[in-house]
Amino acid sequence: MRAAVYCRVSTDQDDQVHSFESQKRYFQEYIARKPGWELYAVYADEGITGTSTAGRDAFNRMIRDAGLRCFDKVLTKEVSRFSRNILDTISYTRKLRELGIGVVFLTDGIDTLEADSELRLSIMGSIAQEESRRTSFRVKWGQMRRMEQGVVFGRSLLGYDVQGGRITVEPEGAETVRLIFCKYVHERKGTTVIARELREAGRRTRSGRMDWRNTAVLKILRNEKYCGDLKQKKTITPDYLTHRKKYNRGEEEFVFIRDHHEPIVSREIWEEAQREMERRAAGGKYSAGHGNRYPLSGKIKCGGCGKSFVSRSRRRKDGSAYRVWRCGTVSAGRGADCAVRGQIRDEAGMEMVRRSVGMLELDAEALIRDVACAAAEGIRISGDGSRQRAEQMKKELEQVRAKKKSVLDAFFENSISKEDMKLMNAEYDRRIAELTEKIQKAEEEESLSGGSIGEKEIRKAVQDIVRGETASGHFYGSLLDHITVYPGRRAEVHLKALPAKWTYRLERTAAKDG
Repeated sequence: MRAAVYCRVSTDQDDQVHSFESQKRYFQEYIARKPGWELYAVYADEGITGTSTAGRDAFNRMIRDAGLRCFDKVLTKEVSRFSRNILDTISYTRKLRELGIGVVFLTDGIDTLEADSELRLSIMGSIAQEESRRTSFRVKWGQMRRMEQGVVFGRSLLGYDVQGGRITVEPEGAETVRLIFCKYVHERKGTTVIARELREAGRRTRSGRMDWRNTAVLKILRNEKYCGDLKQKKTITPDYLTHRKKYNRGEEEFVFIRDHHEPIVSREIWEEAQREMERRAAGGKYSAGHGNRYPLSGKIKCGGCGKSFVSRSRRRKDGSAYRVWRCGTVSAGRGADCAVRGQIRDEAGMEMVRRSVGMLELDAEALIRDVACAAAEGIRISGDGSRQRAEQMKKELEQVRAKKKSVLDAFFENSISKEDMKLMNAEYDRRIAELTEKIQKAEEEESLSGGSIGEKEIRKAVQDIVRGETASGHFYGSLLDHITVYPGRRAEVHLKALPAKWTYRLERTAAKDG
């Protein structure tokens, strides 16, 4: 009788490793006492979960060897060591029985070649699976409480080291992070440009490589840890049997702690980066990768090389500041690659747009009427937005109340202790009170949005803008599609949704003004 042995422990902790060695020694001695038996092999998975066969190399190798008739019987300690998934337990023992190979569970007293073995195995397998579910619940509960206490789960990242649940600044990486935020927020550079400059400067990623991509830069800009906040449970494991992780898209509540650790960048810079990403995402064809901090941002294109113009601040001799725009290729020090060498004053660019708008033949009254109606609709939509937020929070409130009820069910099932139940109820009560207050505020905003601004006030404000009396640079910038600058200081202005174009010849500025 050729006997194979299967052993498994779920963790690699010292006590489990000791149990692991004890299992193997016990089976070796057990087989040695059986006349005519010989040990074929010990198949052992160490530090592996039993709820799935994925990743259990030794188990899968044993099943393959069984198909080759390498042994006649499998010995294992108990059903939970073989599998904690009832479907896997039944499926694999049936497969082995079809090959004439029985599985003996010594502690449970089950031999799968016996007539009533499957019934007994189903009962024991169900118990093992339920114990795995309860263990998963307890582990997730413990992790949640530790997260709420500020313990950090996860790996180190650029600029931060994570060890023992604590996060500390790593100086070299932190310098790279500050550089990324500076280039994006202050220098108005796109993420692709930033990635290229980091590669050229020899800056390293967390893994030590220099393979910077724009997606890596975006991930850093979006990470709230860099301003000192901690948001956890971004990924979850909804199924304790498969252990597959997925992004948390609201299925479970996030754990968020403000000012949790030492920031690498100020909150003001981080928040400005978030606003800038939103502006760039909504910027359209000619502002992709650029900010809208200035009306002309991302809207001046080079007719020589196709690059966007970038802005630079200059000072006159009297100390006053002004802004100019130059081709991005020339600004990067590669003037030989582009024939458009000159620069455009910000006020000159805006004047071209104003003149182009002024040349349009508009029905002012019709425009005022249409824009005023749109503004009134915007106020109505704002009220609708408050209503939608209130509805979403009401749904979340129902979810929290359902979770609170499930805590009581878990307590009666003996899945959690009385102390844990009290702690969880207190947390859910706090969340219920917080949501109730937010719902009340949103409903108040909805009621205030209706009729708080009169039609006459809206019409007067729109009238002043349309007639150019209070129009800002951003108003004109919103009408501009793009400006193309060609060699010889010729510029073409294109307004949005209009086929016409306006051509201008740019004059050179006086030397004293730069």
